[in-house]
Parts: sequence; C-alpha cells; structure tokens
Amino acid sequence: PVTMAADLTIPNKTLREFERLVETGAVNPWKGALKVGVDLGTANILISVTDSGNRPVAGVSTSSCAVRDGIVVDYAGAVQAVRSMKAALEAKLGVGLTRATCAIPPGISQGNTRAIGNVVEAADFELTAIVDEPTAAAAALGIRDGAVVDVGGGTTGISILRDGEVVLTADEPTGGTHMTLVLAGFNRTTTEAAERLKRAPSQEPNVFPVIRPVVDKMASIAAGAIKDHDVETIYVVGGACCFKGFEDIFEKRIGIPTVKPAAPLLVTPLGIAMNA
Repeated sequence: PVTMAADLTIPNKTLREFERLVETGAVNPWKGALKVGVDLGTANILISVTDSGNRPVAGVSTSSCAVRDGIVVDYAGAVQAVRSMKAALEAKLGVGLTRATCAIPPGISQGNTRAIGNVVEAADFELTAIVDEPTAAAAALGIRDGAVVDVGGGTTGISILRDGEVVLTADEPTGGTHMTLVLAGFNRTTTEAAERLKRAPSQEPNVFPVIRPVVDKMASIAAGAIKDHDVETIYVVGGACCFKGFEDIFEKRIGIPTVKPAAPLLVTPLGIAMNA
C-alpha cells in the first residue's frame, strides 16, 4: 500500500501561531501546566512555552554564538542568555518557570550533552529531559513514520521513525554556517556580512545559486543515512532549509518526496517543549 506524507495542516497552523508569538512577543492564554523547551542552537537560543495540550503559549529568541555544533563554547554567555530570556518570559506570563527540557544534535558526546544540560540548570531551571533534535521535530509535526532532517547552523541531523519509534539517528557537520562561509568566499566579504546577506529574503535569488553545493552535500548526507531504510517521506526542518527550492534539491537528489513545514526554524524548538 502507498503511504502518503503526513497531513501537516494542523501542525503548520500551530507553527505559524508560534511564529507570531515569537515575532510579536505576545502571550496566549493556557490550560493546565506550562511546558518549557530550551533550544541552544548554533545561531540562536530559543525558549518555547506550551500548555499541557501542546498549544503554543509564548516564545523568545536571541542571536547567540555560545554553542557551536552542539558544543558549548561560551558557557557563561549561554547561561546569561537563557537566564535573561527566562526572566523576560516570566515577566510576560506572570508566573515562574521552574522546569525545562533541552535538546541535542544526534551523535554528540556524553560530555557535550552534559554541558548543554548544565547550561539549563545553571539558568535556574530543573532539567526534566534531554531529547535529540530530530525527535523533537517529529513531535512538533505529529509524524510517526519517515525521516526528519534537521538542518541547523552547524550540523545536519537525521532521525528515521517507524511507528513512532526512532530506529536511526545520524549527524554530520554541515549546516548553515557552511553556507555562510561559501557565501563569504564567493563575495570576498566577511562572515558577518555574508550571514546578513544569507538572511535577507530579498537576496535569495543571488544567494541560493552560490550555496547550492552545500545543499547538495546536505542531501547526500541524508541519502547516505537513509539508504538502507524504507523511507517514504522526508521532512526538512531547521533555519538553514528556509530557502525556496531547498526541498526540491533533496527530492531530486534522493528520489523521495520531501516536505518542508511552515516556520521550519521553529519546528524543533516547539517540539522540545512538547517533549517536556
């Protein structure tokens, strides 16, 4: 029997609502206990809050270089950022946030996993769980089968799910940072200028052809990870996959239908809170 891709109508609506909360700083009413997810990304730190029914309540994001490829390179900076974001959310919500879950790229060492957990605890949260990023993404998308490819700032992480169980995780060091480096080299400019260029939607027609080889590399990483598995749909998430046509390259390279949800940057952070 042919298995169709999961219907993302409701997850996409939820993701767009979460995107609105992050962009506007608004807060939604909630029912039951609040659930908190801390996403220590390579380019951003994001704290997401949902209610007990996994409805988005609030979110806050800040640019940060404190974590690189799942490794905490500025411990004090990461703790300070999470602590100030926690205080800002508590002020908006009018309640204290005491417990949180965080996430790691698949395949990082136990020591690096512990360091990420330590950041969350040092910011005055009780750490309830550490999940891997593609698994968190699958929770936000409500999918039980297929491959989730989480393209972050430093790495491309892959999780393969079957009947809701993760049967494989893999991670390779190619991500949005590599796009920025290629762009900087091509334009003979600084990485800071290249990063701004990469993030400007108006520049996409000029940027995407230059970084396309990096996207091809990401697709080949995913192809290698899933080649021995029966995968019918690939779901791409993460900030580095926001370009139009990103999923088309994956689909052509791997030959498997590839779906990009709404607000791909926010899929994993929202899923972390849902796993709390």
